[in-house]
Amino acid sequence: MSTIEEPTPARPWRPEDGPPPEVWTWPHGDRPALEVRSAGKWRYAPVMARQNWADGTVRYQVEVDLHGTTSVTARTYVWPHPGLRVAHGSGSEPSRGVQERKQGDMPQAPHRRAQPGT
Repeated sequence: MSTIEEPTPARPWRPEDGPPPEVWTWPHGDRPALEVRSAGKWRYAPVMARQNWADGTVRYQVEVDLHGTTSVTARTYVWPHPGLRVAHGSGSEPSRGVQERKQGDMPQAPHRRAQPGT
């Protein structure tokens, strides 16, 4: 049996925590990933965002299947933690803004699509 402690999800930021955290994101197709220790196994977890809090802590928001059931949930964890490890990095620089051109456009409903010849 493993002695590695599973990480506990971090609570969200609140105004009493000070200034809002700086949030960094990567293009959807080139995100870094962590492995999260859950239910006795390391689970692959693509990073949705990195949060740099004013108190100096770093938190990673990830998508993770905690039980191996293919049910993926979003969780935020404080870094570093023994129950978290790097799976791989990203080849892209993170950004503080929304990079829609790198993320892809949202599909449009049929009634909103441009009609041919208009």
